[in-house]
Amino acid sequence: MRITAHRKAHFNAAHRLYRPDWNDEKNSQIFGKCSNPNFHGHNYDLTVSVIGEIDPETGFLIDLKILKDIIKAQVEDYLDHKNLNLEVQEFKELNPTAENIAVVIYNRIKKALEPKFDLEVTLYETPRNFVTYKGE
Repeated sequence: MRITAHRKAHFNAAHRLYRPDWNDEKNSQIFGKCSNPNFHGHNYDLTVSVIGEIDPETGFLIDLKILKDIIKAQVEDYLDHKNLNLEVQEFKELNPTAENIAVVIYNRIKKALEPKFDLEVTLYETPRNFVTYKGE
């Protein structure tokens, strides 16, 4: 019997969407206000979903304290109050779109989880704009 456990988290970060190989006009045309050279910020909400089998011994899918600690170490401590473009290694070469941020978060959490679990992350850039990544 497969079940999903969810944990919500929150972090704040600044970023700029742009491609350095495009001029300012093209970046502005494609990314709009999100291409502001002085950056802009978001209050991101995150839902981390772990999927797997209930442990018959404990009755848990996963101890949610363990999941909380993974999220804190791999997401909150890593991304909160950062300029993603300037301070986060993955985004030195990768445009920090919501899609790419979700993939980075997924990869960081996945490596910290036991391999028996499947993972899904949903990242809310705004209350109405969000993406979900389930891995490949």
